[in-house]
Amino acid sequence: MPWFTKLGFVFQFPCCTEKDQIMFHSTLALPLLLIAVSSNLAMAIKKEKRAPQTLSRGWGDEITWVQTYEEGLYQAKKSNKPLMVIHHLEDCQYCQALKKAFAENEEVQEMAQNNFIMLNLMHETTDKNLSPDGQYVPRIMFIDPSLTVRADITGRYSNRLYAYEPQDMPFLIENMKKALRLIQTEL
Repeated sequence: MPWFTKLGFVFQFPCCTEKDQIMFHSTLALPLLLIAVSSNLAMAIKKEKRAPQTLSRGWGDEITWVQTYEEGLYQAKKSNKPLMVIHHLEDCQYCQALKKAFAENEEVQEMAQNNFIMLNLMHETTDKNLSPDGQYVPRIMFIDPSLTVRADITGRYSNRLYAYEPQDMPFLIENMKKALRLIQTEL
């Protein structure tokens, strides 16, 4: 009995010899085998080229990041620290430039790591308070431990109030310090 009948392939043609049937089944099996091997190889190559995805997404691997906006709100209230929300997209050149400046700035990294609950989002939240002047990226907003979105802590641009650019790191540092001061004076 040929191997293919043991595996459940029972295509028998009355006009063909057993040798012809084996040849026919081998001809069918070879393309299927090649497709399976090539798709598995392609998936393995893609996995190798990709850097491991962490919650930091390149914004700072030493920082503890929360996964969701809801978790960020909970942690902010529980720890009495402000929540800093960074809205960005992976394929946005302005986001990439800001991410690089943010990750390379030691003072920003130290304050973010020690004094803030940190969240970076690559999608919009259902909380419309996080987009008071539109849904653009990149934008950075602060939420205090009382769960109030701090609309008064803005960037330098009147047409995009919560936008920051790479050269704005000193301004962002001042706004981070302002968020920390407001906790002590208002709460």
